[in-house]
Amino acid sequence: MTIPSAPTLDRPAGQSLAPPLSGEEQARADLYALLSRLLLAPPDAELLEALASSDPIIAQGGELALEQAWEQLTLASAVMDPQAVADEFGQLFVSIGSPPVNPYGSRYLSGYINDAPLAELRADLARLRLARVRGVGEFEDHLGALCETMRVLVAGGPGIARHPVAEQKQFFEAHIAPWYERAVADIAGAEGANYYRLVARLAGTFLAIEAEAFVLGEETHD
Repeated sequence: MTIPSAPTLDRPAGQSLAPPLSGEEQARADLYALLSRLLLAPPDAELLEALASSDPIIAQGGELALEQAWEQLTLASAVMDPQAVADEFGQLFVSIGSPPVNPYGSRYLSGYINDAPLAELRADLARLRLARVRGVGEFEDHLGALCETMRVLVAGGPGIARHPVAEQKQFFEAHIAPWYERAVADIAGAEGANYYRLVARLAGTFLAIEAEAFVLGEETHD
C-alpha cells in the first residue's frame, strides 16, 4: 500500500524525476510517508479503512517486531472511530499552552522549542535544497516533518532526485537518531494514548531498524 505523504517540503522545479525504486526502498518510503501523515494529523476515515485492509508485513531477520507493530495498528484501524482518533490526537498534541507531547527535536536536544538544533536542521535542509512549505504550521524538526524529509531523501519526488544512502544516513543520525526513542516513548506513555500508542510503537520499531541498518553500513538500500 502506498500512503500519500504530508505536504511539508518544497521541491525545487526544473529537475528530472527520481529513478524507479526497488521494492525495499519503496517500502521504506511508504512507511516514512505513513508515519509523517499520522504524526502531523489524525487519520481520516479513508486512511483508517486503507490501513485496515492493508497487506501484512512479512518479517525478515530481526523485523518480527515491525510485523507485530504493523498488525496491531491495522487491526486497531479497523475498529477505531475517526472522531475518536481525532479527539485523541488533539488531546495529545494540540492544546492551549503546552500539549502533553511536543515531538520536536529542539525540545529533546536542548530543552526548548525553536532552538539551536532547529537552526542546524534548517542549514542542512538548505544544503539539500529543501524547505518548509509556506503555511505549514509545524516546525521542520517535528518528528512527522522529519519522516517526510526522509521519505523525500529515499524516494525523491517531482523536481527532486533521490539521495544516496550516505546522505540519508547523515541526515538521520544528525537529526532523528539522538532523540526519537524518547519522543515515541512519551507518545506511547501519555495519558489517553490509545491508537497513538500503536502509532508510536510502529514508529519506534521502524526507526530502530533504520538506525541499526545505518550503523551497520548495510548496502541493502542501494
